[in-house]
Amino acid sequence: MPTPLRVLFLMEDLCFGGTQRQTLELARRLDRKKFTPVMLTLTGPTDLDASAHEAEIELHHIGMGRRVPFFFFVQLAASLKRLAPDIIVPCTALPNIWGRIWGRVLRLFDGTGRPLIVGTCRGGGAPARQHERYFWRLADHMICNSEALIQVLQGIGVSSGRLSYIPNGVDTEFFVPAEPAPSLREQLILCVARLAGDKDHLTLLRAFELVLQRYPAARLRLVGDGPEEAVLKRWAAENPAGGSVDFIPGGLDMRPHYAAARIFALSSAREGQPNVILEAMSCGLPVCATSVGGIPRLVEHDNSGLLSPAGDAATLARHCCRLLDDSALCDSMGAVGRHKVERDFSFAAMVTAHEKIFSHLGMLI
Repeated sequence: MPTPLRVLFLMEDLCFGGTQRQTLELARRLDRKKFTPVMLTLTGPTDLDASAHEAEIELHHIGMGRRVPFFFFVQLAASLKRLAPDIIVPCTALPNIWGRIWGRVLRLFDGTGRPLIVGTCRGGGAPARQHERYFWRLADHMICNSEALIQVLQGIGVSSGRLSYIPNGVDTEFFVPAEPAPSLREQLILCVARLAGDKDHLTLLRAFELVLQRYPAARLRLVGDGPEEAVLKRWAAENPAGGSVDFIPGGLDMRPHYAAARIFALSSAREGQPNVILEAMSCGLPVCATSVGGIPRLVEHDNSGLLSPAGDAATLARHCCRLLDDSALCDSMGAVGRHKVERDFSFAAMVTAHEKIFSHLGMLI
C-alpha cells in the first residue's frame, strides 16, 4: 500500500472563524489510508487546538501567543523543511503568500518534486489581500469556495485548468432545526461573524436602528471576536439602539444561538461563501444578507431568504421587518433553506472534491 500523502494545512491561527472551522473539518475527514493531515499555525495554541488534538491531527505552531511573531517567515522556512509535506494547503493571506514562496524554494532543492502547493482563495477580499495578481503562479492548483472568486481569478489570467470551485460543507446532522419554529421565538436577529471590516457590522447596526422603530422589543445579537470589536462597542455605547444589542464572544458550538433566533442576518461588504449562512440555513433559519460574493449561490432571494445590496441599511432593515411581519414566510424560508443545504452542501461532497485534487497532484510527485 502506498505511503499516505502528508497534506499540510498552513494556517495563520486556529481561532474561532469560518476558514479555521472549515479547514479543521476537512482535515478531520480526510481518508487516513491515503492522506496524513498536518496543521501548522503561525501563532501559538488558540481556540480550536483541542478539537484538532481530539481528531488526532498532527498540530504544530510557530509562535507562542495569539499573535503572529515578527520574522515568522524565517521560522516558517525551517518548519516546512522539518515537517516535509507532500502538499501544502495555505489558508488566508499570510500563509498563501509566504507558504507559496517557501514551498517553491524548498522544491528547488528537493529532488522529488515536493512540496506541491494548493492555494486557496476564500472571502471576497482574498484576491487583493493575497496579491493573487502576482502570486497565483506559485500555486500548482487553486481552490475557491465561490464561483464569484473563480471569475475574479480568471480575470487576472489564471487558467480554468488550475482552478476548482469547491463549496463549503456543513454538518446537517449537527446543525438541525430546533423547536419552537422561528416565527414563535422572541424577536431576535442573530449575526455570527468575525468582527472584521469585510463583515460591515456597522451597516447591520444602522439597519437594526430602523427595525427598532417598528419593533421596539427586538434585539440584535452579535456573536464573534475580531479587530473591529472596540469600534462596534463604541457605536453601541453612543447610540440609543445599542441598549438592544448584545455582544457575545465566539465559541465552539453556535447551535444555542441559532435555536434562539428568529432571523439570521449578515451585512458583509465582501464574501466568499460564508459558513455561518450554511449553518443558519441548516438550522432552519430564514436569512437576510447582502448580495455579495458567493452569498447569492446560497440564498435565493424570495425563496430561502432576502438579499440586499452591500451597505444598504434601509433595504436590510425592510427585509428583517418583512420576516418579523410574516410568520408563515419566516418559517417557509427557513424550511427551504434547510432542504437546500441537505441537497447541495454536505461535508462528504466537500471532502471528496479535495481528495480528488490531492490524489491527482500526488501522482505528479
